[in-house]
Amino acid sequence: MILQHMIICLLLIPNGQPLVVVPSRAVMATVGEEVVLPCHIKPEMDANGMRLEWARPDLTPGFVYEWADQKEHVVNKQPSYRGRTSVVKEKLEHGDISLKISNVTISDEGTYRCLVPQVGQEAFIKLIVVSRDQIHGVEGFFSLEGRKLGILLLISAVSFPTVTVISKTSSRVVLQCESAGWYPEPELLWLDGEGKLLSAGPTETLRGPDDLYTVSSRVTVEKRHSNNITCRVQQRNTNQSRETHKHVPVPSWYLKLVLVPGLLAVLVSVLLTIHRWRLRIPENVEKEAMLKNPNV
Repeated sequence: MILQHMIICLLLIPNGQPLVVVPSRAVMATVGEEVVLPCHIKPEMDANGMRLEWARPDLTPGFVYEWADQKEHVVNKQPSYRGRTSVVKEKLEHGDISLKISNVTISDEGTYRCLVPQVGQEAFIKLIVVSRDQIHGVEGFFSLEGRKLGILLLISAVSFPTVTVISKTSSRVVLQCESAGWYPEPELLWLDGEGKLLSAGPTETLRGPDDLYTVSSRVTVEKRHSNNITCRVQQRNTNQSRETHKHVPVPSWYLKLVLVPGLLAVLVSVLLTIHRWRLRIPENVEKEAMLKNPNV
């Protein structure tokens, strides 16, 4: 509906009337950094003396920045944005009413409205927020009000999982895998040396004050030959994954149990072969003698 409303407004705007313009693609921001949400008045005009409003329709109060009488107004401002939003005054005279957000948090993610009441125009822009542990970026799409729009860069927040030994006996070991700093919430999987899923305990998920997720899980595995265990943390929606491998050493008693009988079997087989060979020697000698002296 938002985009449909914008399109209808554009169709009804007379030639020469100012427009409020934002990029068609979303903006990506990193937690803790600052980001600029572009918004311009076209054709270019001085916006210093105008009233400017930036808002989040999903919040109450929804204003994240208000400019009027050539200064900021904070009476109706959303508390979580106080001290973190601003415009560049020097650029207002050129119609640049872009919003700068400092110290970005996960909760800043959402749809923002750029409104200039004096020209009766507004535009909407999407902000996507990720954590600092970025490793990969891909072109992609997101859906806004039922429409599929391109995004500038979609980067999944990832961190490498850590695998530790919690306890062990002569025949089994309990491993724990933990990974922090994820957004959105990931899933955690345990795999054996052949890549097959292992039955593990439930995944514990914690969401910190910074809105980032920490996941952990434990698994009990039997000690056996080539026991390589993998902990994989992945986000299906961003197609990102990180994994850590852990080798569970085979106990000495297991080696003895497997190797000693095997060696004994080989030794017995060799001895039997030698014994049979020795038994055949006299028979062969006797046959050769009979062939040489058939009358004996």
